[in-house]
Amino acid sequence: KTAYEIRLSLVGSEMCIRDSINAEYGPFALFSNMPPKKDDKKGGKSKQIQASKASAKSGSSGGGGKAKKKKWSKGKVKEKLANLVVFDKPTYDKLLKEVPSYKLITPSIISDRLKVNGSLARRALRHLEDKGLVKRVARHGAQSIYTRATAGKD
Repeated sequence: KTAYEIRLSLVGSEMCIRDSINAEYGPFALFSNMPPKKDDKKGGKSKQIQASKASAKSGSSGGGGKAKKKKWSKGKVKEKLANLVVFDKPTYDKLLKEVPSYKLITPSIISDRLKVNGSLARRALRHLEDKGLVKRVARHGAQSIYTRATAGKD
């Protein structure tokens, strides 16, 4: 039903309510939920209430009130590694000196200890194998396992 049809179908006490609303607030009373605002020239009570609310927000001495909405964290953010993509002189010297003495050698271990990326670690292991400093034990998929080369057995 439209507002016009509803207005025509009012009976008895409903008509009295309609007339009292129209007399008090005017013809637009049905569209408003609140009475018209009274104009405070001094700033009176409403200004005082707003000021007290603002001070309650800034200070933590407020009693009740609405609790702040919980902000969910996005989980732990892992640090981005700044691994080398090309060997510099000190890192290459460390590779030749220390890595052949490790008992277990994998690209992951070299990447972690020398702070180089994975592709550089794989190339370095192939380089060490060609020089005869390490010996490949197993290769499965992308992971290779090496050990130190012993002089007695080959």
